Amino acid sequence: MPVAAPVTIADVLVGRGQPLFVIAGPCVLEDPAEMLATAAHLAAVCRRLGLGYCFKSSYRKDNRTSGTSDRGPGADAGLALLARIRRETGVPVLTDVHAPAECAPAAAVVDVLQIPAFLCRQSSLLEAAGRTGRAVNIKKGQFVAAEDMAHAVAKVAAAGGERILLCERGSFFGYRDLVVDFRSIKRMRDLGRPVVFDATHSVQTPGSTGAATGGVPEMIPLLARCGVTAGADAVFLEVHPEPVRARCDAASQLPLEHFEPLVRQLARLRELHNQEET
Repeated sequence: MPVAAPVTIADVLVGRGQPLFVIAGPCVLEDPAEMLATAAHLAAVCRRLGLGYCFKSSYRKDNRTSGTSDRGPGADAGLALLARIRRETGVPVLTDVHAPAECAPAAAVVDVLQIPAFLCRQSSLLEAAGRTGRAVNIKKGQFVAAEDMAHAVAKVAAAGGERILLCERGSFFGYRDLVVDFRSIKRMRDLGRPVVFDATHSVQTPGSTGAATGGVPEMIPLLARCGVTAGADAVFLEVHPEPVRARCDAASQLPLEHFEPLVRQLARLRELHNQEET
């Protein structure tokens, strides 16, 4: 099996033998001042811990349970805010793209384009993301076998994308529950790409509250620790200053004050894993 070669995001290596990389931020962009403060706080924590960090948030969300769900500020205002966060905090940023036409404008602003899980088989979208030259984080669909993500990788790579990450975020278990098969982390690393573990979307219970997706947020730390122990090179955490009032994924975001203690644990687990691999 090929060894997962590290990927560069900004000036940080992500992958085998490297410290844990952290991708974190609110689900969707909200109040600009609060988003800037959140990004600055998360970045400061990761600096203290000696970890690479990328701010994440979406300018638009298309996978919504209800037509009345908040979808974010849209491309113009959202990309302008992401550019401001990147400029004022000095950290790389990540956002979702949903259609081929979104890739080039988003790539002009952000460091990482993220392919949502439900879109991981969309060839035109993957190819457009690959053509931008930006790093691409492909979320494994809740309905896709880990080994089959090789096809998504091939589509991005054939279009010129060299910096590819794969992301585990749970698999459907019936209609309104997700489970994580931690074997998927090794299987995707065996495809030769670094793997991200999304510990917050993995605790979701899709559609369980009627008009919105529910979740079991108390399971976030457990799943995050399991993911890093299983070999994830990076951890993805949706983090909000006050999840109960978050406009999106309120039931599955990590409270801001819980971020540093959890990431401190995860960094130690990553160190142990790296020692085992050497």
